[in-house]
Amino acid sequence: MSGAREKKRAKKMRNQPASVTLPAEPGPFPGGGSRGDVRSEQQYQQQKFSNQSSGPFYRREQCFQKGQNRGERGRGRGGWQGGRQNVSEEMPKYITVSTFAQARAAEISAMLKAVAQKSSNSLVFQTLPRHMRRRAMSHNIKRLPRRLQEMARKEAEKAVHQKKEQSKTKCRKARRRHINLVAEFNRRQRKNIWLETHIWHAKRFHMVKKWGYCLGDSPTEKSYRACYRAMTKHCLLQDLSYYCCLEVTGKENELLKQLARICSNDTGLTFEEASCLSGRFEGSLNLYRADHYPEGMLGPVTFIWKPRDGSENRQLWIWMHPALKQDILRELKAIFQCSEPEEIYMPEPVTTSMQEEKQIDVALSLGKKRKKEDKEGEKAVPVKKIIGDGTRDPFQSYSWISQATGIVISDRTMEILRYRLIGPLSHSVLTETLKAASLQTEMADSETELNNWWVENCKDSEKVSLHQRQTAIFELLEGLSSPSEMPPGTILGLTVGDPRVNLPKKKTKTMPDFEKYQDYDKVRQLYLEGVPVDCAHSFIWDQDICKNVTENKISEQDLNHMRAQLLVPGSHLDLGPCESKIPILLVQQPGKMAGEDRPGWGSGWDIYLPKGWGMAFWIPFIYRGVRVGGLQEALKHSEYQRIPHAPNDFPDCQAGMQFAKELETSLLENFKRRPPAKRANYVKLGTLSPFVCPWEQLTKNWEGRMKASGEFVPPSSPHPEHCAAEGHSLCDPTAEVVKEASSETGEVEETMEITSSEGVLKREDVTGTQDFGERGETMTRSDFIVLRSEKLRMQLSAWCYPTAGKDRRIRLISRLGQKEMTEDVFLPILMSYPRALVWVNLSLLRKGNPELHAMICIPTEDDLLRLSKDKLFCGPQEPKHRDIFKEKVQKLKEEKKKKKDNMKALESDFPSVPDKETTEKHEDLILGLWSDTLPDVTSHCSRTLLGYVTRGDFSLAVGYGEAQGFVSLTGLVYMLHNQPADKKGLVLLRTPASFQYRFARLNIEV
Repeated sequence: MSGAREKKRAKKMRNQPASVTLPAEPGPFPGGGSRGDVRSEQQYQQQKFSNQSSGPFYRREQCFQKGQNRGERGRGRGGWQGGRQNVSEEMPKYITVSTFAQARAAEISAMLKAVAQKSSNSLVFQTLPRHMRRRAMSHNIKRLPRRLQEMARKEAEKAVHQKKEQSKTKCRKARRRHINLVAEFNRRQRKNIWLETHIWHAKRFHMVKKWGYCLGDSPTEKSYRACYRAMTKHCLLQDLSYYCCLEVTGKENELLKQLARICSNDTGLTFEEASCLSGRFEGSLNLYRADHYPEGMLGPVTFIWKPRDGSENRQLWIWMHPALKQDILRELKAIFQCSEPEEIYMPEPVTTSMQEEKQIDVALSLGKKRKKEDKEGEKAVPVKKIIGDGTRDPFQSYSWISQATGIVISDRTMEILRYRLIGPLSHSVLTETLKAASLQTEMADSETELNNWWVENCKDSEKVSLHQRQTAIFELLEGLSSPSEMPPGTILGLTVGDPRVNLPKKKTKTMPDFEKYQDYDKVRQLYLEGVPVDCAHSFIWDQDICKNVTENKISEQDLNHMRAQLLVPGSHLDLGPCESKIPILLVQQPGKMAGEDRPGWGSGWDIYLPKGWGMAFWIPFIYRGVRVGGLQEALKHSEYQRIPHAPNDFPDCQAGMQFAKELETSLLENFKRRPPAKRANYVKLGTLSPFVCPWEQLTKNWEGRMKASGEFVPPSSPHPEHCAAEGHSLCDPTAEVVKEASSETGEVEETMEITSSEGVLKREDVTGTQDFGERGETMTRSDFIVLRSEKLRMQLSAWCYPTAGKDRRIRLISRLGQKEMTEDVFLPILMSYPRALVWVNLSLLRKGNPELHAMICIPTEDDLLRLSKDKLFCGPQEPKHRDIFKEKVQKLKEEKKKKKDNMKALESDFPSVPDKETTEKHEDLILGLWSDTLPDVTSHCSRTLLGYVTRGDFSLAVGYGEAQGFVSLTGLVYMLHNQPADKKGLVLLRTPASFQYRFARLNIEV
């Protein structure tokens, strides 16, 4: 039989039962065999089994003799046999009907089953000829022929049961209905908190999920330089509502007594600062665990005191990054002994406002829309948009009270919105967008509570006078050239009208108009004396007023309806007494304060709002031409100010450690995603830890070097012979420079050979039993601290200040009131802080772009000498290291391949499984990464390691590469002590994936 016939026959037999076979080739009779082949069922089964076991039909056919015809050969497998085979060719004289019917019963049932069974996946109407098909047959059974209607009806019933349950709002028109959109958005906010500007950001930003929020990371359009220009020349807007606010209420003495335990005067301001305690200025500080300074870092915070109003209790707002919230809240509850919840919040039934009910009634009367009904048949409660934190448990309390002192801690996160305007024209945007609220002495509608709090306050002459003074100061802001002219942290309270009624016809860019306001004396008095204490008061401190303002906000629909009824389209909409009054708080951000260059860069204003008014203020700001930034723009803003950014640049707090761990995991996954031939071999590059900064190892190694030497010696040379000649004891004994001839170029290359077993610094050797400093306490969270003492940082800053002329450093130090760098001065510092890190800024001398986790190293005397002789000298190069793990990785790869081949072997053979211990030992080996215990990180390379870069890039602010990072305090003092007077502060930078070192200037800005 040919191949085509085999395929045709196989297709026929595809859905047939095993007891029925079809002939491969027809015989002389319809049955394919000789006439009269009538046998019993037993003979039939025996013959069928013998034919099935004799192989395929076309092979059996070749065994017959040449003279046999097809009729003699009979049928194929399982059929009747004729010819010369143990069966008589004569016609039977009689048959038994019962036996014959019994023998044929199996074939008849198989035939009926085959006819009833569908042989394809096509529907009934698809089996018709094409000229008889109609489109309506797919959904109208009556259009089919009558003989097929019953089968089609069964198919339809079967499809209904198999079909998945469809959603009630399946079409786009239904999904885009307002009520369904709100319900869908509420469902999506149960897991990650949405800001009120989330929808606006989601259409224009790359969104990321961090710290339990869904935030905008960076704009989708190309706006890197545009955002920098906005920060420098106009205004950049950011939504900081994801920052957490903890409100502490209680007696002032009790509050200050306990708050003094979690901060220190050594780092700067405290909660007791007089200017901040009065409520006139905003303060910032670093919090520590109670009585654990300088250890137990919690994180940076900003705080605002409510101005005194004659009451015994005071209110304090503490603002922090969401990654720091849980640690700080836990510490606050511990020091104030607030363990019991103040009250259990019971969810109230959601009711609609009077305006919404009127809208629903109008819609029902006009369009007669169907209302959703609940299970009881009553009218269902309309879905309301979530305002605030949608992940909060309504049965859980978010306030804690102390039974001993009566101090209350409340979590007001997402209850107060916070926007930040950065740039020299941010105050112009504020004055043009916001207008002070007009006075109101009568209620607009007695049925509603709209502005009832404002009417009551307007009846008080003192509060009216205060509002007028606040309005006058707010209007004076337009006469300033930059927000940095105001005293740092100035607070101004204000009550403004609805900013939506002041929207311009089209988007414009706000520019200052100095001719509009010519009272320069009052402006000069403002930025010299600042805002008075009483003008810092705001009604936003009252939670009842904020709740009233949020619930009685006029909807966008009502506002648009009022605009449509104006006689002159586009004219100003005057709401009169119906206009909402919103209490806000304006806080000045000073910008760059440390250092000598670009003072005041990045200054601006923070505006605090009640929840529910986010988009009502956001859109008017957008219409004034501001540029909007995300998380990346906030990171660049702090980078250009050269200040640490939370939580990235706080490695000694829990949030900073968690951030470093997540960053390492992300970078490692990206590294593994590349093939080995397309990724850097960090072992050969001499980079021990390319994805995380080993701060603990760095500080321990420097402490061990100091203990081993007992004195300060010059940095180790890359050549061990030079170290032996000079008698340097801090050189790495395991680092050797081997000159090898390259197989390709024939040139001699220097290769660093590091022995893993000998180069590992034992843990017990570094951490001695006796503490190196005066402090005998052990570190609780980490084995290192970050030096934040302002006095010591100013001393270090004076020591590493760049010098250009003779004796200039002496004059500078004497002017700053600092001491000369002598052993009597710096040895007590090192004794007190043996494992400390220092925040430093790095500026490249020439070309080069610093990257994340770049290494900060100490230049040798030869490097400084070559730089003095050749001003174009970029820097030395790191010799190539030998990959000591390459053979182990290859061996592991061969073992895995061998094990895979053995698994594919026959079951009878016993596969030779590789040694389990050897496999487990090298399971964590990755080609290109250091897979063993880290050796001494300070002396692993040819240049002594000083620290690491946490942020670095080309700076648009200065026009060259800049970086920020941490260095070891011991290593920094060691370097400055041994450097020449005219080379103080010069270091080397090397990116993780490069051999090239580049010179940079190190400085500490205080």
